Amino acid sequence: MFPLRDDNPAELPPIITVALILATTGVWIGLQGAGFSQNELLGSVCGYGAIPAELTGEGSWGTSPCVPGGLRWSALLTSIFLHGGWGHLVGNMWFLWIFGNNVEDSMGHLRFLAFYLLTGLIAAGSHVLAEPGSAIPIVGASGAISAIMGAYLVLYPRARVKTLIFLFLFITVIELPAFLYLGYWFLLQLLGTQAPVAAGGVAFWAHVGGFVAGVVLVILFRDPRLVQAKRAHVRLPRDQIRHGGWL
Repeated sequence: MFPLRDDNPAELPPIITVALILATTGVWIGLQGAGFSQNELLGSVCGYGAIPAELTGEGSWGTSPCVPGGLRWSALLTSIFLHGGWGHLVGNMWFLWIFGNNVEDSMGHLRFLAFYLLTGLIAAGSHVLAEPGSAIPIVGASGAISAIMGAYLVLYPRARVKTLIFLFLFITVIELPAFLYLGYWFLLQLLGTQAPVAAGGVAFWAHVGGFVAGVVLVILFRDPRLVQAKRAHVRLPRDQIRHGGWL
């Protein structure tokens, strides 16, 4: 199932959502060479990606494409802005656009940015805890985006998500309530944790950790006035939005 759009119009301009998409794409092109050079791509992933074995001092580097010497704990942050390919990047940015603007709507701009970065760190840390001896670098914004999806589930469980369905040769588009789409997605991530990250190339524990962090932390980061205004489809005056603390 692939989300095409939701029926949840934004009240605020999605400044941070767009800025994160642009920044992440800029890193992909400027630092990672847009994937056209394997040496440049591998160098960026090994240098700035989060490698559990490098952080914990456990495990073996025998199967890793990297050698020790990259960033250590700060790599948990830098890894959020790196990707492994065009499909990885475009898929993540699409999910960020669909679900991020509405979560930003209910937090305000700066709270949303803090939420994104904090939950991205928690997601990467979840993978390190689950795979402490892995020497395979993890990169990608999917942990932070998983947190956004968890927050969306709490904030807008009955919003409709137009979804592309693939069933072998049968393809159709249906509208699903957010709680059903996101619940199904989370179940797939839980099932995926049963496979090692090396097998499928997906850090499922980062997705699970991020989603759970989003469900929990949205209670602290949401702005009740913005949530109420959005539910009533009423746009607050900008000076009142500033009064809430974080724009």
